[in-house]
Amino acid sequence: MLSLITRGDYSVMRRANNWFAPRWVRAYVISSTRGGDGWLWYAMGLAILLFGGEHRFEALGAAGISAALSVLLFLCLKRLAGRPRPCQIEPHCWATLLPPDKFSFPSGHTMTAFAVTTPLALIYADLTAGLLFCAISVAVSRILLGMHFLSDVIAGALIGAGVGYFGYIAFQL
Repeated sequence: MLSLITRGDYSVMRRANNWFAPRWVRAYVISSTRGGDGWLWYAMGLAILLFGGEHRFEALGAAGISAALSVLLFLCLKRLAGRPRPCQIEPHCWATLLPPDKFSFPSGHTMTAFAVTTPLALIYADLTAGLLFCAISVAVSRILLGMHFLSDVIAGALIGAGVGYFGYIAFQL
């Protein structure tokens, strides 16, 4: 099973690293990744604080604890896994961003995106589509920029959603 996942990861990596994407795609994935650096989540937090209604503090608490747990968890998991990034294995044809660290598994950007998205979507159901769009955009950007393998972002999304659900449960009134 692991060899099947690795073959798939390398196939997607080669396609992503050798695809000279149109300018709009490049701008989109770079801005998605930069938003996933934290700016998007800080802006959402401010918007929720200002316009989040009676559940704003519950939402901010759940999203905040989920993000913090996600960061701590992915830092530990990356060191344990020690998997190199795709951009270290094969050069990318246009992406020049430097990775935040040397390890690939799991995707920290994706974990945090889904860790924040999950409690917010559970509290503000009307925002689910927009929140998922943002989280998926961050995840896809990490693959297209050569920062992560497909399995890194899938694992990051699943773990992040689990952490986010835990954060949501922790802040239920």
